[in-house]
Amino acid sequence: MDFNTFTISASGMEAQRVRLNTIASNLANVNTTKGVNGEAYRRKDVVFAAMPEQSSFGSILSAATGEITHVKVMGVVEDEKPFKVVYDPKHPDANKEGYVEFPNINSIEEMVNMLSAIRSYEANVTVFNASKSMAMKALEIGR
Repeated sequence: MDFNTFTISASGMEAQRVRLNTIASNLANVNTTKGVNGEAYRRKDVVFAAMPEQSSFGSILSAATGEITHVKVMGVVEDEKPFKVVYDPKHPDANKEGYVEFPNINSIEEMVNMLSAIRSYEANVTVFNASKSMAMKALEIGR
């Protein structure tokens, strides 16, 4: 029996979990004007890659034929878009001219990304469960 489907869907669920955590962090810091580095929070995004497994002969053969066996989180990167600048001279983090830098986060865009990540996670759960059901049926046939 080939377990690639389980590996792909499980790695996809893990990737979407990381994506959801990153989105939650972005939303939690939507108004953070001063971070550890002294500047406003910078939006973060997750980078994925489709990877072939390199641990067994079969997986090396699959990789040579271009078959994808899992999704890998390559890292979390900061968005280099400029900060939102708002004139608010009474804000404690305002500069000498009275401007405050707010994070480069669009809440609506983050909510759309969250819905997309949730749907992707659910799709991977569905694939995993369907594969499990087919494997169980195959075992019942063999009885």
